[in-house]
Amino acid sequence: MTEALSLQGKKGLVVGIANEHSIAWGCARAFHAAGAELAITWFNDKARPYVEPLARELDASILLALDVEQPGQLEAVFDAIGARWGRLDFLLHSIAFAPKSDLHGRVTDSSREGFARAMDISCHSFARMARLAQPLMKEGGSLMTMSYVGAEEVIPGYGLMGPVKAALEASVRYLAAELGPGGIRVNAVSPGPLATRAASGIPHFDALLAQAAQRAPLRRLVDIADVGALCAFLAGDGASAMTGSTLYVDAGYHILG
Repeated sequence: MTEALSLQGKKGLVVGIANEHSIAWGCARAFHAAGAELAITWFNDKARPYVEPLARELDASILLALDVEQPGQLEAVFDAIGARWGRLDFLLHSIAFAPKSDLHGRVTDSSREGFARAMDISCHSFARMARLAQPLMKEGGSLMTMSYVGAEEVIPGYGLMGPVKAALEASVRYLAAELGPGGIRVNAVSPGPLATRAASGIPHFDALLAQAAQRAPLRRLVDIADVGALCAFLAGDGASAMTGSTLYVDAGYHILG
């Protein structure tokens, strides 16, 4: 493995593994294969039995609960990282949520509470993580989050998550500008549609998958390994001059508009 692709000696936090189909799992595998030591979080007691075996596969050094809506849990994760490692080299934020009633309806009709909750979990939690990561990234680092092409164009059925992901991409640019002087890079990764548990809540998702495979220039869907390979690169020194961008891994689908 070339030095640019190696994560040997680096320590990273992965947030968002729910099961073996999660984008975060594909990324965690890639980080581990490149030599990184990992901290892994699970969402709740229901998710824990699915996440713990995966964390063991990766020899994760830190394994903790994290529900970003629960006061103190996010801070506890970063406190544990500080106590165990004393530093953090990269972070992957791969969580998103919108109440089903708001996700399935029109943005026009979205509730104030649903919109605020979707924004808090899917977007502002990334800014909170960046703030807590900054003191641990004294020698720089890489922050990554997950977006989707629905942030910049209207995707039928994507509804409320479109404006939320647009806010997330804008946040990436502002965080990159603010944290860049400290050598901290911030990027969004925008995969094509993937058959994950979270995506299954989008109406007519099977049709969206079929359309993406048919229209994409490479005539295929992407998988979690494709996303993981990109994120492993972004976490490493080979991407040391890349920040503030939304990077697509979607078999070229986004170029068609």
